[in-house]
Amino acid sequence: MSATQAAPLLIVEDDLALQKQIKWSLDRFDSVTASDRESALIAFRRHQPAVVTMDLGLPPDPDSTSEGFKLLEQLLEIDPNVKIIVLTGQNDQANALRAIALGAYDFFAKPFEPELLGLTIDRAFRLFELQSENRRLQQMHQPDALSGLITRDPEMLRVGRMIEKVARSDATVLLLGESGTGKEVLAQGLHQASKRSGKFVAINCAAIPEALLESELFGYEKGAFTGATKTTVGKIETAHGGTLMLDEIGDLPHPLQAKLLRFLQERKIERIGGRQEIAVDVRVVCATHQDLQGLISEQRFREDLYYRVAEIVVNIPPLRQRQGDAVLLAQTFLRRFAQEQRRGNLNLTDDAIASISAHRWPGNVRELLNVVRRAVIMADSGRVSADDLGLSAVLSTGEGAPAVDVDLRRVREAAERQAILSALAWTGGNIAKASEMLGVSRPTLYDLMNRLSIR
Repeated sequence: MSATQAAPLLIVEDDLALQKQIKWSLDRFDSVTASDRESALIAFRRHQPAVVTMDLGLPPDPDSTSEGFKLLEQLLEIDPNVKIIVLTGQNDQANALRAIALGAYDFFAKPFEPELLGLTIDRAFRLFELQSENRRLQQMHQPDALSGLITRDPEMLRVGRMIEKVARSDATVLLLGESGTGKEVLAQGLHQASKRSGKFVAINCAAIPEALLESELFGYEKGAFTGATKTTVGKIETAHGGTLMLDEIGDLPHPLQAKLLRFLQERKIERIGGRQEIAVDVRVVCATHQDLQGLISEQRFREDLYYRVAEIVVNIPPLRQRQGDAVLLAQTFLRRFAQEQRRGNLNLTDDAIASISAHRWPGNVRELLNVVRRAVIMADSGRVSADDLGLSAVLSTGEGAPAVDVDLRRVREAAERQAILSALAWTGGNIAKASEMLGVSRPTLYDLMNRLSIR
């Protein structure tokens, strides 16, 4: 058994003589065997192997690859992190490449050199262990404010760090950004990082009619108006001890702005129809896609309220300005929806990745999420294409040519950063594949990532 091996090796081979030979040649590994798809699934669930070697030709039709590919997809659906090494015929390169596209780690043509196969299995075990440790450390050290934030973009990472710092205070935070950029995700992250014991309560000021918004926010006493048959607490009281998010604060009616300002100053409310002041301990986070300074100049938003809600202002960049994030998010959503729809291990084709990178995403992350969800439902195979995404005819439409930067160092660093982020997004963060795509060695790529502060 390998000194560092923590999980067994699963050998799937229907030829029992060859199965025995493979197990004997790999006797330094703790291994279990299976001869068909059903027994392989049982062994996989029971032993949870880190690495699998498998033949594509399995019973009941060993001359076909259908059972092998079905097993490959099922294993990756159970554990997307398992390393599968496919053993193929000498002239079966097409099926080998198809297996890699579906998520296999590597392939070997029969007959193979046991020493080379052993080295590949060793490397697969090491990679599995490194990735497992990396996931464990990320879960241990990743701040709560960033737990729902999927990004490699430097500006978004800066936003995340800012949210972490702000979470420790009770300052009112104003999140500014286009619709769909993830303002509520950040607000929830702020709440989680603050360790406040109460609830996170969100209310969209633009979605509730003006006549109902006051009672939704402040609550009302029994008999305060027709239909008020019982005392009802509002959203502000519900969030006592926690965080209140006022989404689309720019749409708050002017009369309510004065009442909200009074609450922010005194931290006390009066329910509609009530006479008693109620103290409320709540962290307030506001968000809007509108230009509040412009609304102030148009006298549609109170300037004194602005300075109350904007103690800390966080500007969230749109998705089109976040380098590499569109593809990174698309792959994350693809895995999530594929699991929900029981579609197995879906992958994006190269033209799909290119179209995602080129699209401007006016609806930001919300638009991307809906596009990927639709594609998972509509895709006919294990590969999601640009046509499945509905982006095949989409071209990047710029908003005017930028000024030319003549500083070669800045231009070079910007180009290197964009290329590295794109390669990492295309390969799902796989350093080996990214370095191969970029035409540099892995140490060189690590050096570049360190110099450019790419995480």
